[in-house]
Formats: sequence, structure tokens, C-alpha cells
Amino acid sequence: MIRACLLALALLATPAWAVQPDEVLEDPALEQRAREISKGLRCLVCRNESIDESNADLARDLRILLRERLVAGDSDTQAVDYIVDRFGEYVLLRPTTGGANWLLWAAGPLMLLLAGGGAAIYLRGRASSAAQPKGLTSEEEARLRQILEK
Repeated sequence: MIRACLLALALLATPAWAVQPDEVLEDPALEQRAREISKGLRCLVCRNESIDESNADLARDLRILLRERLVAGDSDTQAVDYIVDRFGEYVLLRPTTGGANWLLWAAGPLMLLLAGGGAAIYLRGRASSAAQPKGLTSEEEARLRQILEK
């Protein structure tokens, strides 16, 4: 009894793939290609899940569309390009670095360099002003003598 409960709990902890049996292709090589490609495609409903992991209807439609393209003879790249053309680049879990995306990819390092440069300029200015002590004016020196003599 305890073993059966532990087995049931262990099976519940495994990842649940959303691919339905009626979606699976008869050709194991094509099915393997479809699984590999679908790991890189985002479910537009679930946002951060691949279409292979999502139970959403749109993810199912994308899985079927991908398999249809592979059965039609598309290469992996052609099938992904077809889906990206239809749904936009957001469908990719790993966006490309080409086109306008280069600015997004470069923004992080650029901001780090700008912040580092700003900090260096600030610290250099602060150090140079602290290195040159300012003397007292003659009025301040006179006032200091009066205080010390008391």
C-alpha cells in the first residue's frame, strides 16, 4: 500500500507533456524533429512555456501546424520561419540577435559600461577635490585663534 502511494507520488512529480496522442507523428524521426523544434517555440498564452509543455489550445494548434509543415517536407528552419512569419518573433523562446533585436541584446552591456564610466568620473572628481585641502581665510584664522585662546 505504501509502495503504491509512493509510486503514485513519484509519477505525479514527473513533467506532464501536453502533446496529445493524436498529434504524434507516425514517423519517429519526424516526431523527434518536431519535439526538438517545439522546445524552442513559446506558447503565446502561457508566455514562458514551450508549446510542447503547454495545454493551451493555441499551443496545440502550433504543435499541429509545426507537424504539418514537417510532413509537407519543410526543413527545421523553414518550419520555424513559417511560424515566426505568422505569429511574430515573440513565439521564439530564444529571440534572434539580428535586425532590431541587436539593440535589446546590446542594451544591458551598454548600460553597464555607461554606469561604470559615470561612476569612474564621479569618483575621480571626488578624489581630486578631496586631495586638495582648502586653506582657511584670514577671517577664519583670526576667529580660530580667538577660540583657542579662550
